[in-house]
Amino acid sequence: MPWYTPAGDAHIRRERERARALRATPWWQAQLAKGECHYCHKHFPPDKLTMDHIIPVARGGTSTKGNVVPACFACNQSKAATTPAEQILAQLFPDEE
Repeated sequence: MPWYTPAGDAHIRRERERARALRATPWWQAQLAKGECHYCHKHFPPDKLTMDHIIPVARGGTSTKGNVVPACFACNQSKAATTPAEQILAQLFPDEE
């Protein structure tokens, strides 16, 4: 059992809808136009970047400007539903699970 309470289905549906709306904004288009992955800092064409929630929606995160960043597919997939703190801990202690 996880130490956190997973977000409910209603929260996830609501935030996915908000993410769809946010993707259509000039702000998000400007983020993509920069072409840089938030995590690996490599450059990609805008159509190769995805919207990543820093605090995952499944963990209670929201689809707001302060919680979404452009990420390449590889970084987005490797991050999965972890938080930034969990990613750092995983790098510091790779043998512990």
